[in-house]
Amino acid sequence: MVYTLTVHLYASDRPDSIERIKAKLIEAARVYRKDKETVDWLVMQDVHDPRAFTVVERFENEGSQKYHLENPYWKTFDPYVVPLLDKGMDLRRHEELDTSKDVVVAP
Repeated sequence: MVYTLTVHLYASDRPDSIERIKAKLIEAARVYRKDKETVDWLVMQDVHDPRAFTVVERFENEGSQKYHLENPYWKTFDPYVVPLLDKGMDLRRHEELDTSKDVVVAP
C-alpha cells in the first residue's frame, strides 16, 4: 500500500511568513511530484487559519523516500521554511489502508 507522510506547519506571525511559505510549498510540490516513486505531493492551507499548512507526501512504499531525500532541492527546503515557522514541523508517517476489498464492520 501507499506510504504517506503528513507534515503540519504553522507560520510565524511575521507579515511575510504566510506568503513565503505558500510560495515555497507550491515550488516544492512542483519539484517533488517528479521524483521517482512519488505518487503525489500535495500542499494545503487551512481555510480558517491562514497560518496553518499541511503537506501530504505519498510514495509507492517506505523505501521510495530515498529518491525524495536524494533530490538536491531537499537541502534548500528546511533552511528556507524553518525560520518562517512559529513551532516545529509535526511529521507523521502512515501506511494507507487497503480499501479495495469488502470488510465486515462489527455492530
